[in-house]
Amino acid sequence: MGPTFFSDNAAAFEHWSASLRSACGRLATRPSHHHGLFIGDVCRRDFGGLGIAHVRTNAGHIARLHASADHGDDQYCFLIFQRSGCQRIQQMGQTIELTPGDLALVDSAKIFEIEPDGLIENVSTHLLRSTVEEQLKGRAVFGKLSRNCVSTRLIRTLIHSVSDPQFCGSVRYPQEDGDAMQSALLALLVPALTDQAQPPVMGRKLEPSELYRLVIKLVDEQLQEASLSPSHLARQLNLSVRQLYRLFEEQGETVSRYIQGQRLERVAHDLCAYELSHESITQIAFKWGFFDAAHFSRAFKRHFGVSPRDYRMNASMADQ
Repeated sequence: MGPTFFSDNAAAFEHWSASLRSACGRLATRPSHHHGLFIGDVCRRDFGGLGIAHVRTNAGHIARLHASADHGDDQYCFLIFQRSGCQRIQQMGQTIELTPGDLALVDSAKIFEIEPDGLIENVSTHLLRSTVEEQLKGRAVFGKLSRNCVSTRLIRTLIHSVSDPQFCGSVRYPQEDGDAMQSALLALLVPALTDQAQPPVMGRKLEPSELYRLVIKLVDEQLQEASLSPSHLARQLNLSVRQLYRLFEEQGETVSRYIQGQRLERVAHDLCAYELSHESITQIAFKWGFFDAAHFSRAFKRHFGVSPRDYRMNASMADQ
């Protein structure tokens, strides 16, 4: 039997649910029966008319139960940035899973379900639905953005900026700023969704050099995926693991060493990023696929010659 949901928790849950509906529209919510203590807060910000909702919760279920485009709270699409934790989103007969760093587009006017896996934190940017539909030109207004394509990285940086309390704060930004931000997000959204939809392998047999470039592209897109490994890549490309090893050996490299090196480079980049200064070194390392802090620290020092802490400190001093 799961933990008891105490009456104080029930009051806190109802207050959080009301705040969520105020920020994101007519959503049905249900607490998790796996947690004795409910955790939840909602912070809504306005950036020149662009609505941004910062949601943290360990609720069990969040859903839009009825499809409708006739209500005021259905005029937006949610561009969801997963800051921490994991959750599943179901819409249009599809299920996508979000892990830290992922982005997804959800149609607010259609039925959808969100199932957090424990405590999650995300930022939902509310884009005008009519403008999104016009931009996507008949494509479904739902999907997970390609993990690490350039457009997705730029979207992630923009959302980091406008959702930062120090950036928004009590400052009132003009409508022009909000319109410009929405236009930028929409322009980046299309290639991010298109890149995700492209099949990874062509029908014809690829030359070794083409195959190698394709592997590099797949690694680049999946660096934050816990499942990324030589065997996972080989399955995606319909190769044997030995063929994949040979492909990298011809480049004087190994698959595992290449993956780790790329992950370390991404960690180093994030350690230097001002907009990520609030994130701990461990959070950044875990985001890029390292799940053992001691192993990560040793690998980072071997690669860069200094500890992650010293690397971040040196970068911070260089910017001053």
